[in-house]
Amino acid sequence: MNQLKVLFEDNHIIVVEKKPNIPSQADKTEDIDMLSLVKQYIKETYEKPGNVYLGLVHRLDRPVGGVMVFAKTSKAASRLSDQVREKVFKKKYLAVVDGKFEDKQGSLEDYLYKDERHNISKVVKPDKKNAKLAKLDYKVLQYKEVKDLSLVEINLHTGRHHQIRVQLSHFGHSIFGDQKYGTRGKGKQIALWAYSLSFKHPITKEEMTFEDFPEPIGTWCILKEI
Repeated sequence: MNQLKVLFEDNHIIVVEKKPNIPSQADKTEDIDMLSLVKQYIKETYEKPGNVYLGLVHRLDRPVGGVMVFAKTSKAASRLSDQVREKVFKKKYLAVVDGKFEDKQGSLEDYLYKDERHNISKVVKPDKKNAKLAKLDYKVLQYKEVKDLSLVEINLHTGRHHQIRVQLSHFGHSIFGDQKYGTRGKGKQIALWAYSLSFKHPITKEEMTFEDFPEPIGTWCILKEI
């Protein structure tokens, strides 16, 4: 059986930890992806014959780890997707970023344009065609002067392509190990992790929050000090 960290499971949903560098769903690389891993887990655990239904409700960038929820029924998938659209669905991230922040907490609001050809996003003027508003809040949890790195909590208000990575980089605090938008940590694993996920259970309507943290090793050693 594949080694999958399951945080919660019932007949309607399954909440798991996505390891870094695993795609949320199948892509052109044909590498193993989370959707396939969770389907295989269900198939093997419950000895289900044939195809297993599993709904992909949201995604995390391939290099990013953290909490994901999948729907085990089409009804649950539809209701969770509605929550994503209606912004009932809440994700919080941890990031280790370059430099010291002037303010311990604040908000970033930019307009982002996605360059489909190169799979990157950039901050643009509001009047650019296809530009979309991106907003997040940040809170500094720790600053390491020796390494000039800050641990920040990110609360997303919108879910744009590469949003956290682009906005923080534009703000002068790129994420350590970000190979596309970063300035430091080239060749290292990106220090961005979706640690908290909140939503209403699609059937019972219960408010649910799940938290999962990266191992405090490497760049994430900073977690030991908070």
